Amino acid sequence: MAEDKDSKTEEPTAKRLSKAMGEGNIPVSQEVKSASMLLAGLIVVGIISPWVAGELSSYMRGFLARPGSVAVDIGSVRQLFISTICRVGVLLAFPVFVFVIFAFAGTIGQVGPVYTPKKLEFNLSNLSPVSGFKRLFSTSPLVEAGKGVVKMIVVGLLVALLVVPTMSHPDKMIDQDIRTTWREIHRLLVVVLFLVMVALAAADYVCQRWSHREKLKMTKQEVKEEHKEQEGDPKVKSRIRNLRLERHRQRMMAAVSRASVAITNPTHYAIALSYDMESMAAPVLVGKGVDFLAKRMRQVAEIYEVPIVENPPLARALCRG
Repeated sequence: MAEDKDSKTEEPTAKRLSKAMGEGNIPVSQEVKSASMLLAGLIVVGIISPWVAGELSSYMRGFLARPGSVAVDIGSVRQLFISTICRVGVLLAFPVFVFVIFAFAGTIGQVGPVYTPKKLEFNLSNLSPVSGFKRLFSTSPLVEAGKGVVKMIVVGLLVALLVVPTMSHPDKMIDQDIRTTWREIHRLLVVVLFLVMVALAAADYVCQRWSHREKLKMTKQEVKEEHKEQEGDPKVKSRIRNLRLERHRQRMMAAVSRASVAITNPTHYAIALSYDMESMAAPVLVGKGVDFLAKRMRQVAEIYEVPIVENPPLARALCRG
């Protein structure tokens, strides 16, 4: 396995990357998703929640201010229950919508809109205990454990850089209002959490893309095989080219047998012309050849009694023309 891994020195081709994407093998960072959801939570808590709480309190204040005006018959209670549920549902739909949008953005923002139907196919190997044990004892849990250690180190460093200097003078907090103290603690927690998640998301995003690229690397033989699939096997292409050339020669020799005259060098060049005074304004070149092919043309001309004229300058000029 080590030798096979070491032999994969070539960067993945566009075809391999496209195939991996079609199979759902896409580098997606879970940390980026978590950071996206944290940002959504901050928006909900900081902006939307106060508005939702205000709207709910205004709605409930009507019942609390005039409790005697609420009818208690079954129809009225049912109507009140339905309207309350609808009102609360509409208000809660805003934070839910924010979370859904940021959840999609956390994934689509990394890889773009990708349709991978193969991921939706039912695969019995996913239910196999053997496959489960292989995944359990693979290197992935070790990598995730390493990420956990890195997270704790990063959190510790950020806490040391941000929280400790602020808390180094607790005497200042004694003279502060409790609400001011809580606001400072809340601000520090938000800053620490956000910076931690952003730092981890950026690091994990780079790591995931690098790991994905490394897994898709190819050996030189794989690159050659893929090139053969795209361009065709050179041996097959050479064979096809030779067959076409042979057929072309056969057609030319057939035309030489019906030619009006053959002009030669006499050994290196041969030209076959066809001319009919009644239907042609000028002679038509039906075949030309050099060396071996010229010799073969002379032989065909002799067999079919085609006149052979030795004119080296004309033969060379026609061959090069």
